[in-house]
Amino acid sequence: MSKTLKSVAIVGAVAAAMTAHTTTGAAAAGKEKCYGISLAGENDCAAGPGTTCAGTSTVDYQGNAWTLVDSGTCTEIELPALADGTARTGSLEELDRDLPSA
Repeated sequence: MSKTLKSVAIVGAVAAAMTAHTTTGAAAAGKEKCYGISLAGENDCAAGPGTTCAGTSTVDYQGNAWTLVDSGTCTEIELPALADGTARTGSLEELDRDLPSA
């Protein structure tokens, strides 16, 4: 492979990476972290100690796992009611929800 071809390939890879980074930032614009709304393994990040981030929540509606949602919608997201009929919604702050024991 010639030096020129290698240079073009590197420039292309850098441009693609920059575009991906810009798109990710643009996608996050107008979003907010909403805790306790994701299903197990479908969170965007923050799922407690010992987890690595996205997709690491272990139960549905885990209180310390968040998902990005449109700004202003988090607390309007209705979740299944608790067994006693108590209504639940998403939260802008981490929730202290007991996790089922393994």
